[in-house]
Amino acid sequence: MRIAIAGHPTYGGSGVVAAELGMALADRGHEVHFVSYRAPFRVDLLHPRVHFHEVEVTSYPLFKYPPYALALATKLSTVVREHGVERIHAHYAIPHAIAAHLAVEMCSDHEVFSVTTLHGTDITLVGSDPSFYEISKFGMERSAAVTAVSEFLAEASIQRFSLEREVEVIPNFIDPAQYHPGKRTLELRRRFASDEESLLCHISNFRPVKRIPDVVETFARVAAERPARLLMIGSGPEVGPAQERASELGVGDRVLWLGAVDQVAEPLACADLFLLPSDGESFGLVALEAMASGVPVLASRSGGVPELIDDGETGSLCPVGDVDCMAESALRILGDREHAERLSRAGRAAAVERFSLERIVERYERLYERIGVAAG
Repeated sequence: MRIAIAGHPTYGGSGVVAAELGMALADRGHEVHFVSYRAPFRVDLLHPRVHFHEVEVTSYPLFKYPPYALALATKLSTVVREHGVERIHAHYAIPHAIAAHLAVEMCSDHEVFSVTTLHGTDITLVGSDPSFYEISKFGMERSAAVTAVSEFLAEASIQRFSLEREVEVIPNFIDPAQYHPGKRTLELRRRFASDEESLLCHISNFRPVKRIPDVVETFARVAAERPARLLMIGSGPEVGPAQERASELGVGDRVLWLGAVDQVAEPLACADLFLLPSDGESFGLVALEAMASGVPVLASRSGGVPELIDDGETGSLCPVGDVDCMAESALRILGDREHAERLSRAGRAAAVERFSLERIVERYERLYERIGVAAG
């Protein structure tokens, strides 16, 4: 099948899923066309069945804001016509679902259908904005199929937008060969922490919803009780304030800031504990990556995270904003090796059994086929 993928090429869960789904589809024999304003950061453009089409937006003085959605729709329609694309998979409702719908309408003489996958903030933040509410609802209603990455997000989407259509849940996924405990190397770990120190880790785009101050506060309380280091991976608006807060708490010299990293499997596997105290995670892809890597996860009980983590069995959950709980749970996991190893083994087993790449990609393939049959 020939598939076009439209999504954000930047760091973040939706971009990661779009890129890795496309690569997995190409590995399974499909022809995949990525369409965006720049190449997605986890895409191998040398793959024989992977193609990238850059969306160029010309800035005219007439336009205060360049019309990217229209340029994207035009490029998608061109790719459909020139390459015989049969499915357009839009990741994130705005602007991709709208651009995909326009492209399908522009190519009415081709048998092409659009699929929209909802990832979270496209519904909980962007789509709920009055400026985008109606157009987000329209894009979802006009897609041949709509999926969400968790039951939580599917229900929220239906309720917020009064949808009368099905939103199928297809969760995020990991490649067990890429994320596994074997990625942990003593040489790399010693670059971050000594053998006597615990290594905690956080990875995100450092937006306010990630509650970065809670990461720093939790670490400071852990560091007051035992030798520890904190590995911070990613970039975003909360980096500067978090660095200042770490200095105020006297742990600035124990926090390592790696910035944005394309391949996080190796440094992630070196951690002894992963922290994710977010206000809301529609799924929590990075938590799944940590689980697959054999790293115990300590997260907020919010959004779709409880669908991923069984508290006390495959990870540990605390109420949102409860730093006392986060610190106590972190100290228990780091101080009880048998408990940590149980969480590590169970988390890895759950990640591989329920969220492996092969299992989830097959579900997308069946969806692509099913909408074609339904339309026929």
